[in-house]
Amino acid sequence: MAKVEIGRIDQLPKRLGKRVRVGNHELALFRTGDGRVYAVENRCPHKGGDLSQGIVSGEYVFCPLHDWKICLKDGRAQAPDEGCVKTYRVAVEDGSVYVEL
Repeated sequence: MAKVEIGRIDQLPKRLGKRVRVGNHELALFRTGDGRVYAVENRCPHKGGDLSQGIVSGEYVFCPLHDWKICLKDGRAQAPDEGCVKTYRVAVEDGSVYVEL
C-alpha cells in the first residue's frame, strides 16, 4: 500500500470533516474531539451522501442526507441500517497527515 501525505493536522478542525481527493479516491477526513484522525470513503452506503459534510459525534459521522450513523473505526453503518464504507489507515507524523491507499 502507498502512504500518501494529504495535509497538515492543523488544517483539520476538530469535529468537522474535510473532503480530499487523492488520485481516483475521494476521502472524508475527520478529527475527533479528542484528536484522533480517521479517513473513510466519502460516500454514504445508503444514497451516496457526502460524508465529509456530516456531523461528527465521538467516533461516528452522521450522513447529511438521511442521518445514517457510520462508525469511523470500521466504516459500518449502525443498526438498524446496513452497509459499509471503506476505511483507510491514517498516521500523523511531525504535523503531517498520511493515509495508506
